[in-house]
Amino acid sequence: MTLRPTVRALATATALVALGAVTACAADGTGADPQRVDVAAAFYPLQFVAERIGGDAVRVTNLTKPGTEPHDLELTPRQVGEVNQAELIVYLKGFQPAVDEAVDQNGGDRAFDVAGVQPLLAASAGGHDHEGEEAGHEGEDAGHAEEEGARDPHLWLDPTRLATVGDRLAERLGRADPDRAADYTARAGALRAELERLDAEFAAGLRTCQRREIVVSHTAFGYLTERYQLDQVGITGLAPDNEPSPQRLAEVAREAREHRATTIFFETLVSPKVAETIAREVGAKTAVLDPLEGLSAGHDGDYLSVMRTNLATLRTALSCS
Repeated sequence: MTLRPTVRALATATALVALGAVTACAADGTGADPQRVDVAAAFYPLQFVAERIGGDAVRVTNLTKPGTEPHDLELTPRQVGEVNQAELIVYLKGFQPAVDEAVDQNGGDRAFDVAGVQPLLAASAGGHDHEGEEAGHEGEDAGHAEEEGARDPHLWLDPTRLATVGDRLAERLGRADPDRAADYTARAGALRAELERLDAEFAAGLRTCQRREIVVSHTAFGYLTERYQLDQVGITGLAPDNEPSPQRLAEVAREAREHRATTIFFETLVSPKVAETIAREVGAKTAVLDPLEGLSAGHDGDYLSVMRTNLATLRTALSCS
């Protein structure tokens, strides 16, 4: 685990060197289609917002392919070329080291870091502070928290925050394409209205529940739990592929029993084995709670439909009326 940042950096550096041999690459920010703004989106929620606001006026490339865990993304030379070619790069600094590296190399003033739209929550927000948890992970979570600046990047799980990202993205698109600035602003307003309706559905749907604690495979849900007055109990920290210690597993099992949890949540892009272990230990079932870092390959839904599925899953698990 401690070697991963070095491996990522070497892989990205190799891609950057190899890019020089890719003759099809355009010059920085020229775009492939003169009629549309070329946008490189780092991962799915940013692709969703860019497509909804850009409409037919943009061509959006998602650097993280469906079914790929975005934390571990390594860019190919072709993808580095897409970053180089894009007229706007939408990313979240600190979430994907390979994308950060490519932006540092080629992004310039074409980069839009959504982490700067609003202050990010602390990594511990929306959940319990477990004394001794870092030691139980033998420093792995501590290292990841340091890499992330001790901030939770999963801001899109609060629909109101994602709406604000959309507002700022419309402004950036308007600067890149002034003739259609009013269209971008109008579409951002329409998206905000949809996201505010979603926010109202979550607030109403989770207002009255028998339980308010969710046991999750990793602590990706701080924005959601803070927004809707829930508490998350994470089996691991922000890194979804960290292996929890036996002490941590025992602590989570104790908390699950204490809160009478009926469901242990796992994710679509991460192995469910650890969640299944806890569920067997406490006599609970497992269910998917999707952090929407990316869509599964072949998934025909979108951000709004997946979030509504999450809401239905939470209502069942928490016995909400």
